[in-house]
Amino acid sequence: MNDVTNFPAQYARTRRFALGVPRHFAVADDGSRVFFVRSASGSDPTSSLWVWEDGEERVLADPRHLTGAPRALPTAERLRRERARESSEGVVSFSIDRGGRIATFPLGGALWAVRVDGAPFPVSAAGPVVDPRLSPDGRRIGYITGGALHVVELTAPDGTATGGTTGAVGPAAAAWRGHGAGMDRLLLAPEGPEVSYGLPEYVAAESMGRDRGFWWAPDGRSLLVARVDVSPVRHVFIGDAAHPERRPRAVRYPSAGTANADVSLHVVGLDGQRTEVRWDRAAFEYLVTAGWEDGNTLAGADTGVDANTDTDTDTGSGAPAHVTASGAGARPRPVLSVQSRDQRTLRVLTADPDTGETHVLHERRDPAWVQIVPGVPARTASGSRVWPWESADTRGLRVVPAGSGATGGAVGHGNDGPAEAGAGGPVFETPAGLQLDAVLGVDGEQVLFAASAEPTERHVWSYAPGDGLRQLSQGPGVHDAVCGGGTVVIDSRTPEGDTVTVVRDGVPVGLIGSRAERPVLTPRPTLLRLGERALRSALYLPSWHTPGDGKLPVLLDPYAGPALRVVRRCRGWWTCVSQWLAEQGFAVLVTDGRGTPGRGPAWEKAVHGDVLTPVLDDQVEALHAAAAEHPSLDLGRVAIRGWSFGGYLAAAAVLHRPQVFHAAIAGAAPADQRLYDTHWKERFLGRPDEQPAAYDDTSLLGHGHLLRRPLLLVHGLADDNVLAAHTLRFSAELLSSGRPHTVLPLPGATHLPVDNAVTENLLRFQVDFLHRSLNSSAPGPARPRGTSAAISSREATP
Repeated sequence: MNDVTNFPAQYARTRRFALGVPRHFAVADDGSRVFFVRSASGSDPTSSLWVWEDGEERVLADPRHLTGAPRALPTAERLRRERARESSEGVVSFSIDRGGRIATFPLGGALWAVRVDGAPFPVSAAGPVVDPRLSPDGRRIGYITGGALHVVELTAPDGTATGGTTGAVGPAAAAWRGHGAGMDRLLLAPEGPEVSYGLPEYVAAESMGRDRGFWWAPDGRSLLVARVDVSPVRHVFIGDAAHPERRPRAVRYPSAGTANADVSLHVVGLDGQRTEVRWDRAAFEYLVTAGWEDGNTLAGADTGVDANTDTDTDTGSGAPAHVTASGAGARPRPVLSVQSRDQRTLRVLTADPDTGETHVLHERRDPAWVQIVPGVPARTASGSRVWPWESADTRGLRVVPAGSGATGGAVGHGNDGPAEAGAGGPVFETPAGLQLDAVLGVDGEQVLFAASAEPTERHVWSYAPGDGLRQLSQGPGVHDAVCGGGTVVIDSRTPEGDTVTVVRDGVPVGLIGSRAERPVLTPRPTLLRLGERALRSALYLPSWHTPGDGKLPVLLDPYAGPALRVVRRCRGWWTCVSQWLAEQGFAVLVTDGRGTPGRGPAWEKAVHGDVLTPVLDDQVEALHAAAAEHPSLDLGRVAIRGWSFGGYLAAAAVLHRPQVFHAAIAGAAPADQRLYDTHWKERFLGRPDEQPAAYDDTSLLGHGHLLRRPLLLVHGLADDNVLAAHTLRFSAELLSSGRPHTVLPLPGATHLPVDNAVTENLLRFQVDFLHRSLNSSAPGPARPRGTSAAISSREATP
């Protein structure tokens, strides 16, 4: 079926084809079970908790069959979902114990749990629950309510503790299907309204990838907890102009150059005794990662760090890391990574849980910024450390055995020399050109990671001593994975769709099905390498177009910003949208240029100090190179559209290159670089008081007088990521300069609008704007059903 007319409605109804897709996989430590969430169909927004076991899937918890849960989401949960861009309902997050015998999840602020051999049951809590986490032994649940950390014990009807993660299910536990909870302990209470425990601050969740704020110790006897004080952070107020009777919402938003939240870390026992983890928080104010290791072995060098050295470093601050011998006295200890405000130094620390004293285990430095690699730090069962290494052209993976004298740090480009074997055995490094994306997990001695030799793909790789380096994923696509107990779950997005494969001891043993709808159109991209930089690009042409039919107006449809690639060998929602736009009569070109990941540190950091010029240059180079290869592209009619960074790029294109671009659509565009958050913006431009020219030159504000082309600005008025003030200020500047433009406000919409009517009609509205601006028209069968701007009072999609 290739029903182009109905695509916008399907795109909206399926929430960008996300509904019905299995996700958030977790594997029991013995590899016997795989947990995940999935809705019943591609148009069902309510997700349930599922388990895969012995080749079969079954529902553990269906929210529609559970009663008694409050309907309103706690504010902290709503914000957590916004940071995660979560658009589903029902069970959207969960936690399991080590053995995969019990799971807990929040539902409308209520706390629920379910055993794999029983039915879901509510657990009493002190208030609306956010981010519940099971202890590793499954006997307790930690959760946040009102900014306070609580721990509640799970009990059987006779009052005995339940849980346990190993061995057969005992008679009492097997018979239990309880509806109760034991003692609820308040471990940490906020000292004031601006303080919270156990939740990530804004920049951690939005820009660092840390979506949690507390972590159970492996033995379940204590927790590592972040304390966040937002009182230093300035307020912004987000109102709903469509409902003036409602009070504006006060948000603590740390814009570039202003104060961040004060974040500290504490070890707290089940008796409430606490110890603060101490590091130089003035020099390293960002808490990037936190967690525990079991304490049986600790790998590290015995040399210190000289702050002025240009060589790799493992320890420093006069406090060397050390090896703790295996034995009964070994204890779990916290491991955390912290980053300086300028993001040029990142340290990994170990902490003494009794004193809070920290030691530097590893340090990375870079003259631009140190890239945060998801999944690092990591350690194998024998104590081998897993670190990234960098050269100008490659970010790779290094595995350093315990007790090795080899270095594991990385300082700058070109200074990270080859590692040497030590007493602990040979050091493993991935080959040059294989770009590390993330460490996905460690299972015994196996290190699972995602990497790409070609930026349009991403594959799952494995390294273990004796097995060497192996690629586990097969075929073109974008692959991800989780692992545990000899089981690897490979989540593959390919040109044909999504596939989830369960692999046990290297052998595929089953599939986890997707219930997503198949798009009514099939993306038909031609993947290209354009210009001197071999820019990875995708060209989408109408299915009805043949060479010689005449020239097509061109629409550039990029994101092109840091941390995201959209030219991929897979079928994603964005490829479907690009194809639908092509069916409206456009040649659609998508290009990942400098600043995007997957082509090495120097490529990513080419935007340091200037996030606009190299990015825009690459879009223009790709456009001209594509037109040289495909004469049907009409360079006299060129438009560009985008959302977020892509929207910023679209607006900048018509401001600074009007001879190339003849119209633009800018959705949720950050017009004022100073008005975006600290960690993200300062990474690329530095602090505005130190680098004012970098902010002035790359902002849309200050350049509105240059506009000569049609420009449509779209913005959700409830957006707390890219504030609506960006578009409103830019529009005001354009008006004062006498520059006509169009503004489409979306009342109630956040950075990820989800209202179905808006999502559908926003796509159609954009196409109508492009045809009018470029003096073009769509072919009859694919012409949009009018130009409705029937924007609801809720949300819309880009």
